[in-house]
Amino acid sequence: MNTGAKTARQNATEAADRLYAEGRYQEALDVLTTPAGNLAEFYALKGDILLALNRNEEAAGSFFTSATLDPSDRNGYANYRLGVCLHRVGRWPDACQAFFTVLELNPQNEDVRLALGACLLHMNRPEEALAHFERCGKNTAQYRGLFGRGVALQMLKRYPEAQAAYERLLALSPKFEEALANLIAMYQELNQLDKVRHYASRLFEISPDSTTALQGLAAVALERNEYEAAFRYCSRIVEQSPDCVEAWQNLRFASGRVMSTLRMSAAAGSSTQGRT
Repeated sequence: MNTGAKTARQNATEAADRLYAEGRYQEALDVLTTPAGNLAEFYALKGDILLALNRNEEAAGSFFTSATLDPSDRNGYANYRLGVCLHRVGRWPDACQAFFTVLELNPQNEDVRLALGACLLHMNRPEEALAHFERCGKNTAQYRGLFGRGVALQMLKRYPEAQAAYERLLALSPKFEEALANLIAMYQELNQLDKVRHYASRLFEISPDSTTALQGLAAVALERNEYEAAFRYCSRIVEQSPDCVEAWQNLRFASGRVMSTLRMSAAAGSSTQGRT
């Protein structure tokens, strides 16, 4: 290849890098046509662009090529991004393998450890996931580590410890909706209605349109025969999720109970007037 062709290809790669940095992803991909320069870096850049375009399978192929071309410890980036792509498309075992490879290169990388833990949860391996979450320190990974720990403990049915992990997280971030949603689900499973109402009310204050909060509040209201409240909550649910069969059934049931109570009250009032 002559010098002019090499220079043109290198310039195209540099242009693609600039366009990618500017967020002009499709334009970057359009100019990144022929490999040039360091091939591992070329395919890593192509993977970054494809990932930004949500073309995850293609991005995985590019990162795999980059990692294969340069398997040294300086290319843990390609394996990490490969794992991210595989995670996005639900290929959990393959994603785990990519993240394991990065951890072998850099055991202190907590972002990778958290991503690995998340994959292990998807694979229903909470004990292994928990071990990784518990190794995360008090840095930017703390919130995600506490949340992952709570999920793993919840899956292991170690409920008091799961609650403690979620509460620690909520002390740091009171509006962490996923933690509140998991607490609602956990206490619904345990049929502890006071706690369901407590956490559902907290979530409702943060997000009044949260279906999870409304479902928790409706479930408690139905169990406690608070039919007017159940009617209100179920009405909100079906507005947001008109295909929710359970919400429609609960709405009809609560509506029937409310109407029955009104009829009984009207009959009682009429009877009282007749005796005066």
